Amino acid sequence: MKELGIPVLRWPGGCYADDYHWRDGIGSLERRPKRVNIHWGGYVEDGSFGTHEFIDLCRLIGAEPYLAGNVGSGTPREMRDWIEYCNMPSGSTLAGERIKNGAMEPFRVRYWGVGNEAWGCGGRMRPEVYADHYRQFSVYLRKYGDTQPFLIASGPNGNDTRWSRKFMDTLEGGRPDGISMHYYEGGEDHPLHFTEDHVKKQLAVFGRVEEAIVQQRSLFDSYRDGRKIALVLDEWGVWDRIAEEDEKKFGKLWQQSTMRSAVAAGLGLNMFNRQADKLYMCNIAQIVNVLQSLLLTDGPEGKQCVRTTTYHAFALFKGHRGNTAVQVETDAATSDKEKPALDLSVSASTRNGLMLLSLVNPFPDQDLEMQCALRGTTAKNATALLLHDADWNAYNSFDAPDRVVPKPHPVKIEGPTVRLDLPRMSVATLTLAS
Repeated sequence: MKELGIPVLRWPGGCYADDYHWRDGIGSLERRPKRVNIHWGGYVEDGSFGTHEFIDLCRLIGAEPYLAGNVGSGTPREMRDWIEYCNMPSGSTLAGERIKNGAMEPFRVRYWGVGNEAWGCGGRMRPEVYADHYRQFSVYLRKYGDTQPFLIASGPNGNDTRWSRKFMDTLEGGRPDGISMHYYEGGEDHPLHFTEDHVKKQLAVFGRVEEAIVQQRSLFDSYRDGRKIALVLDEWGVWDRIAEEDEKKFGKLWQQSTMRSAVAAGLGLNMFNRQADKLYMCNIAQIVNVLQSLLLTDGPEGKQCVRTTTYHAFALFKGHRGNTAVQVETDAATSDKEKPALDLSVSASTRNGLMLLSLVNPFPDQDLEMQCALRGTTAKNATALLLHDADWNAYNSFDAPDRVVPKPHPVKIEGPTVRLDLPRMSVATLTLAS
């Protein structure tokens, strides 16, 4: 995880966030209560990974923490106390308790989710009801020491404009710093047995995700001070049909990541680059073992650990962070009615004389010859890394952890034009030096 350079890590969820009480995860391990995860699998959570352990993990990998507070089954006081426990330097009883538990310095947690999926597992609330909850909670979520909390409200499921409007209409002040949207791409097949038609159907959903980003941003902008609300996509990814035998063997929601999953990740990351002016933060929901995870582990203490195909797709996009986005245009039809469900996906960014160009070929049945014209600049040299396997159901396993990994790929420069072959179902990132 440190190698990947994750900038922000969110915890404890997900649906578990609105049934998690932070005091269950502090203090001596032997005294922490065991709670049932009522949402996913009915497993007993022993509380051994709590607030201090999460902060330690964030520090180990260089990520900024993002804590999801409990609105569904919690109270304003509970979340208010969690913020004070984390961020108050000293002097209060809660700060003293944190110090007693081993953390002399405050955690300085900036990002706080005020509930999660309030429309579903976070309480099955109507938007007006959640807006009232948000208004109430936000009154008590304050600055301690030098850390001003950045409050992220629970937003729509997909492109649910009705939820967003009713939430905004009910706020009447108490504007959140951000609002989160969740958008998953469902799959009709087992992860290792996707048909060509179902590959196309699943990957085509990303066009609707991008449309949702544009429309939700426009909706919030239409309100007074709405432009000040950051749009956050803090859960996304592919959610395939999970076999019962896999869940019995590996646990609830365990899902293998394949070459198709990597292409899906590339489509999402390209989209975030293209819409960088509309988005504040994007977080894939899962890190380890469930849904579109970056890592798969097994054995005692996770001694077996595999970088999934999705991990390698993320690694190909790592260089874009901190860059300036560059506008890209493709020769696809401009009319929505004419535009195909799938098409070449592109994004670009630049910094310090280097341009990064990321390309995704989402077609399961078509290789592409890519020709890119650079406007206003030229490239003296170029290198490319390609993530590809001839089988879109291919994956990295404990027995073959490096079956699908990025490899150098030929690229040509002809004046202001860059050319390369992009095989079907592949992700590539080019580095161009001017």
